[in-house]
Amino acid sequence: MNLLLLAQTVPPKIAEELPTAPPAVGSDPWKNEALREFTGLSWPQLDPEEWIYVATHYGLRAMLVVVLMILAWTISSWASMVVRTGLRRVKFDETLTTFISKLVRWLILGLTALTCLSYFGIQTTSFAALIGAAGLAVGLAFQGTLSNFAAGAMLLVFRPYKIGDVVNIAGNLGKVFEIELFTTAIDTFDNHRFIIPNSEIFGSVIENITYHPVRRINIEVGADYSADIDETRRVLEKAISTVTQRVSEPAPAVVLAGLGASSVDWSVRIWARGENFGDAKEALLRAVKIELDQAGIGIPYPQMDVHVDQPADS
Repeated sequence: MNLLLLAQTVPPKIAEELPTAPPAVGSDPWKNEALREFTGLSWPQLDPEEWIYVATHYGLRAMLVVVLMILAWTISSWASMVVRTGLRRVKFDETLTTFISKLVRWLILGLTALTCLSYFGIQTTSFAALIGAAGLAVGLAFQGTLSNFAAGAMLLVFRPYKIGDVVNIAGNLGKVFEIELFTTAIDTFDNHRFIIPNSEIFGSVIENITYHPVRRINIEVGADYSADIDETRRVLEKAISTVTQRVSEPAPAVVLAGLGASSVDWSVRIWARGENFGDAKEALLRAVKIELDQAGIGIPYPQMDVHVDQPADS
């Protein structure tokens, strides 16, 4: 609608008060004229006919905006539910699912609000610049928090560990209790809880101890130099055979590890499932000690000889 058509549809007094400045190049003339018409009115001097015109002309626009916002509210709720249901169906992470579904809803509402402002002739480019500046300021103020958020999102996507895993992260050993967007909570084996920022985790080495269902147990033991090597191997293999918690595959092994300062060093290795790891290790330690004792093979321990020199008589 151009200025001539607009002037023909409004009361003469209102048409006379309209500014005559041409619309900006590249802008919507209808929106610009509507905004200039509204801001150029002399409100205290309007007569009843002009008030009726203003009420109907702008009231219809306000009603349209209300309808658009109601539709946007309904559609955003529906879209959020669809996203949440779809992500849950593919068993996506619950924390990230909630965040994405809410983000979709607020994006729809925000875009609709900007559209309504544009409908009344308000230039939304200034709002975009304001939002960008505010985002930059918030990003600088919360760069640590945002780095934790980004690291948390990466941890939830790539999933190097899950709730219940025993991990060594950021120098802390324990069982994962909770994974959130900003922090990860782990419980140590003496029942302490550590809340670790995700940025410290994602930027360092992550050791997932219980990632594989079967793990190896290593027992390092020393035998006397006087003991026969083949006999010692047979005794240690017998100790392995008494451990019922071990698995047959991979096969266990007794390895001659080295010749120490005071002992012949052996490495006894078996494999056990994660849930039996502690019991299997204790059973293996017990069996090695019992079998070596029964075979008369000693386990050397560090010794210190102390010599006391008497002072010479003067």
